[in-house]
Amino acid sequence: MSDSTSNIISTILSGLGTTVYATVGGIALTIVLALIAGLAMLSRSRTVRFVSRVYVEGFRGTSEVVQLFWLFFVLPALVGFKLVPLFAGIIVLGLNHGAYGAEIVRGAVQSVPRAQREGAVALSFSPAQRMFRVILPQAVVEMLPPFNNLFIQLMKSTALLYFISAGEITEKGELLRPVYGSQLVLIYGVELLCYLAIAVVITMIMRALERVLARRLGREPPKRERAWARAGAPG
Repeated sequence: MSDSTSNIISTILSGLGTTVYATVGGIALTIVLALIAGLAMLSRSRTVRFVSRVYVEGFRGTSEVVQLFWLFFVLPALVGFKLVPLFAGIIVLGLNHGAYGAEIVRGAVQSVPRAQREGAVALSFSPAQRMFRVILPQAVVEMLPPFNNLFIQLMKSTALLYFISAGEITEKGELLRPVYGSQLVLIYGVELLCYLAIAVVITMIMRALERVLARRLGREPPKRERAWARAGAPG
């Protein structure tokens, strides 16, 4: 391996930690905001529904890049306090994807069969007990596949942190471009492989969670798992 190749790979990999931190932090914030906003949209209170809808539509309907610029450049000009680039990126990633996740939560909760709700009422469960002991455990299983896609999209959006010099993979690659302009294939190839590796890890974790939670509810594994099992079964 030549010195230039080694330098390119090591430089890009030095930004991998920041990308992973931004992804994990963004996912954590997304989950919290999605659950809060998603359940709020199902509230009996018109005010709560209105506030949650404003949040969802506001962040879904505006550019994620502009949101990032507002938080990192405009907010300091207004309040005199500047956020650390990585922290600002995590907040924007969480706020933006949490808005999309809220619709996933709302749809999953509403997909729980009405008979389950009626059974919980017949058992004299309180509204909180019905939600957290009957409805949410079933809804979470339905949320996992779309959340898997959402988390991968969030991970890819960490490339936007390049605009605020957070030190993630994309920024590292762009710093190499003027020096190693003749090796762009290698630079962007390594970046693609890094993002792909993170996406594969996210998918593996989400599918494992899907299998575990489905079994706890007494459901069969997803169809793709059953197909693989049949394919590997002895004839």
